[in-house]
Amino acid sequence: MVKERRVFLENQTTKIIAQNKKARHDYFIEETIEAGIELVGTEVKSIRAGGVNLKDSFVTIDEGEAFVRGMHISPYEKGNIFNKDPLRVRKLLLHKREINRLFGQVKQQGFSIVPLSLYFKGSRVKISIALVRGKKNYDRRDDIAKRDAKRNIDRALKERNQ
Repeated sequence: MVKERRVFLENQTTKIIAQNKKARHDYFIEETIEAGIELVGTEVKSIRAGGVNLKDSFVTIDEGEAFVRGMHISPYEKGNIFNKDPLRVRKLLLHKREINRLFGQVKQQGFSIVPLSLYFKGSRVKISIALVRGKKNYDRRDDIAKRDAKRNIDRALKERNQ
């Protein structure tokens, strides 16, 4: 079952379904954008059951439209012929000016676009996408060293306070 975490924003409940933790580890996040996603009914039911994986997914822009590729939504177990391919390409619902701005930054500055999380906002499925820049190996090692140092400091403070 899905871990349920609810956040209250603008009188709407937000329930996070899946997160892409690998993206936060592998990339510097420059900007995030909320987008709608075009799904069929059995996919929404499968998402409600927690059958989604964002680990190797990415966003492409083709002919002025944004698409998410590599996002795995498991087939709905009670579905029949209406189940779609789990890895099919899904269209993102963004304004044209947002797509054009993202496309320009990806082409000129060498950024990529990856999904960070998938969630319900009210009754609608939303996806949080990010404009990202890749980390080098030394950046990752530096992040790990900082995290370990913070953990050691917290541990020492906890021991001192007890």
